[in-house]
Amino acid sequence: MLIGNVGTDPDVHYYDADQAVAQLRIATTEKGYSLPNGTQVPDRTDWHNLVFYRRLAKVVEQYVRKGDKLYVEGRLKYRVYNDAKGQRQYATEIVVDSMEMLTPRSQKEAASGTSFEE
Repeated sequence: MLIGNVGTDPDVHYYDADQAVAQLRIATTEKGYSLPNGTQVPDRTDWHNLVFYRRLAKVVEQYVRKGDKLYVEGRLKYRVYNDAKGQRQYATEIVVDSMEMLTPRSQKEAASGTSFEE
């Protein structure tokens, strides 16, 4: 489960008879604090790669934009691949099963919330 801000517009691709996959990145921030000795610990931001399939990918393509706030639930997926230079690369992604858009589009949606599941 993550709540974060979308850092990039969705990258959507279609395959096999109108099936879709969307990818985007969200940022989560842990607020800074002060230690008892007065040392300041700054905010810490982590970036997460999200992957959406089928219906959720189409919803993301239509409604989600950079700067929006999302709540997502999903599972971790680890990938290994070779890049264009032949170097082995490792990627950690979150395959999203359900999503709720937390950025209101209008006063009406702000009162009801908008959530989607795969």
